[in-house]
Amino acid sequence: MMILVSFSGFVTIFFFLLVSHTLASHTLQRDALLEFKNEFPTPDPQAADPIDFFHRSSSWNTSSSDHCSWEGVKCDGKSGEVISLVLKYISLNGSLKSNTSLFKLQHLRNLSLTSCHLTGKIPSSLGNLSHLIHLDLSLNHLIGEIPASIGNLNHLSYLKLESNDLTGKIPSSLGNLSNLIHLDLSYNHLVGEVAASIGNLNQLALLSLSFNNLSGNIPLSFANFNKLSYLDLSGNQFTPENPFTGGDVHRILPNLTSLSRLDLSYNNFKSNLSADLTGLQNLEELFLGGNSFVGNVPTSLFTIPSLETVELGGNQFEGPLEFGETSSCKYLYLASNNFNGPIPESISRLVSLSRLDLSYNSFIGTIPDSMSKLVSLSDLDLSYNKLEGQVPSFLWRVFWFTLSHNSFTSLEKSLDVIFSENLRYDLSSNSLQGLFPQWLCNFTSLHVLDLSNNRLSGSIPSCLKNSTSFLKEMYLRNNSFSGVLPDVFTDATGLQSLDVSHNHLVGKLPISLMNCNRLGFLNLKGNKIKDTFPSWLQSLDSLLVLLLGSNALYGPISSSSSYFGFPNLLVIDISHNCFNGTLPHDYFANWTKMSSATNETNSFELMGPSYYLFSMDMTYKGVETEFSRILTAYKAIDFSGNKFQGRIPKSIGMLKDLRLLNLSGNAFTGDIPSSLANITNIEALDLSRNKLSGQIPHDLGNLSFLSYLDFSHNLLQGQVPQSTQFQRQNCSSFENNLGLYGLEDICGEIHVPDATSQQPEEFSSEQEEVLNWIAAAIAYGPGVFCGLVIGHIFISHKHEWFMKKFGRKNPSGMISVR
Repeated sequence: MMILVSFSGFVTIFFFLLVSHTLASHTLQRDALLEFKNEFPTPDPQAADPIDFFHRSSSWNTSSSDHCSWEGVKCDGKSGEVISLVLKYISLNGSLKSNTSLFKLQHLRNLSLTSCHLTGKIPSSLGNLSHLIHLDLSLNHLIGEIPASIGNLNHLSYLKLESNDLTGKIPSSLGNLSNLIHLDLSYNHLVGEVAASIGNLNQLALLSLSFNNLSGNIPLSFANFNKLSYLDLSGNQFTPENPFTGGDVHRILPNLTSLSRLDLSYNNFKSNLSADLTGLQNLEELFLGGNSFVGNVPTSLFTIPSLETVELGGNQFEGPLEFGETSSCKYLYLASNNFNGPIPESISRLVSLSRLDLSYNSFIGTIPDSMSKLVSLSDLDLSYNKLEGQVPSFLWRVFWFTLSHNSFTSLEKSLDVIFSENLRYDLSSNSLQGLFPQWLCNFTSLHVLDLSNNRLSGSIPSCLKNSTSFLKEMYLRNNSFSGVLPDVFTDATGLQSLDVSHNHLVGKLPISLMNCNRLGFLNLKGNKIKDTFPSWLQSLDSLLVLLLGSNALYGPISSSSSYFGFPNLLVIDISHNCFNGTLPHDYFANWTKMSSATNETNSFELMGPSYYLFSMDMTYKGVETEFSRILTAYKAIDFSGNKFQGRIPKSIGMLKDLRLLNLSGNAFTGDIPSSLANITNIEALDLSRNKLSGQIPHDLGNLSFLSYLDFSHNLLQGQVPQSTQFQRQNCSSFENNLGLYGLEDICGEIHVPDATSQQPEEFSSEQEEVLNWIAAAIAYGPGVFCGLVIGHIFISHKHEWFMKKFGRKNPSGMISVR
């Protein structure tokens, strides 16, 4: 009986101790979590952040006894130990301490602190959490090297450290993680060669080391990855030891039989591509773009039955190009290589093809009829080749195509009417002849039409009114269209860009342009349009660029309705017309966009996404200077070559962010307004060939960005400012101002002519160059020139068709910043 009592007492004591230990353990774990919370700075209560840790972890408090129910915390169902801590997309705004309370959670299997604004280094003591299976510290701001101690976590299956600022080499100790399935170290600043020990991770299914600064050869041990389905080494500096054999790449690839995605793009490979890829029977996506691979593309590549995406752009592959039997390939990018000869008829075998890019090669001949079998094709780029002949009718069923910079001469009429709401056709820079193809008016859902830089003639048809409801961009620049610009824009409420410059258009501007309330870019330069100034365009709040230069426009540009101004205008060019009259002193008072010194990332954001980039060139005395910042916040005014009189409005000084001002070749009188000194960002100023008098304001010498100025052919007097900006100009910038002095450092010894001399002024060779350039401009863009000017602005659009690969890269080889 006494033995039974003792045994019962023992059981009671054991149970009591067990419960006490469990309760104590739970208390320790709860306290550890609270200590971890307190390791990070307490936010300002006045600026509560909905993703702040303290806001999101309100359940973490001492009054809550069950810490296993706290947000992000998970406990083992039997032992009650914390086994998972997942805090994603919250703001910790601090670093992990070397003795962080997390290390008291010894049974932790899953630690995920993704996108928590973590800073500092990864503590090496993290290697003491020996039960970890899943470790994710991605999308933070961690710095320093990857601790070698992570190699001690021999249960680890997932290691994700991507998108940080980690440096140094990949520690060879990671090769000890024999259970690792997922390893992602991409988007860091890791350097050096990849240790051969990484090849020991033969359980890997995913390996991504992309977008670091890794170099050297890919280790031969990578051939052990026979379970690997995803390999991304893109955006590094891998260079094979032997550029003629490709290093070990050719010995590695045949062993990677489980691969579904292989990305070696944007490295320094310079080898041939292996001739036999038939072993990669599970391959779905292949990205090798942005290297220097040479030789032929093996036909065996196009026999892989699972292959859907092939991106080989930006290499030095050459022909002949032949496609094997495969029906799965949907996306094929071969841009920017050395392919030549005709487009192969065998391309018709890729019956599932949706996107095809053969741009920037040297393909010749006509588009093969066999391409008509590609019934799924929706996106086609054949630009920058040497193709010729007729554009076949079957291409009009492709929703997006660009055939620019070839030698096509005609268009075969479409046999069908396409009703897609997103048609984009680019036929610019070819040799198209004849009249505007009126059957294009049947495409009522056109978004983009570019026929610029061709030889089309005749009138622009009025039937385009049927196609303007969805139209966003239309470019007819540099053709020989005549007649009037038809009044077809009543329903064009989505139109963003219109360029009909450098044609032979006459008549007046169509008043229906007033309905284009999203119009941001309007270019009518180099025509013979005869009309008064279209002040009604001021009602278009989205208008950023207005180019009316080199026409026959006339009359004053200021009236009672003009004081409203152009609030969002960035660039205006009305040069080489017949405008006259005076400008009120407050004429520029409401041009608010030019008045604010903003630093916009993209001035065309108001227009929505566009496939066209614009640059601006300004030509001074035969020297062409490019201003490519029109996409950032470039602001320019060109009123040159007209008949404006009176004083230059003082309100010009309110345009504080103006970069270019050209008022040359007019009849402005009076002083140069001192308010010009307020335009602190100005880079080019031309007031030449007017009747300006008085002194050059000395404050203009403080304009530190001023790189070009011209005050020649006026009635100026007094001393020229002695600043660096003035002293580095050419002497011609001040000539024919007999009252100016202080030019010795600029012009050297100056001979002052006899004031009574009636001898005609001799043209310098530089002036002769100016006149020759003006004559060339007249021949290029016919219009009525009402004044001799030295400079002019013209804006040309440059097409760049973006084929994005998962939002990260485009075929030109440029890598997007994450």
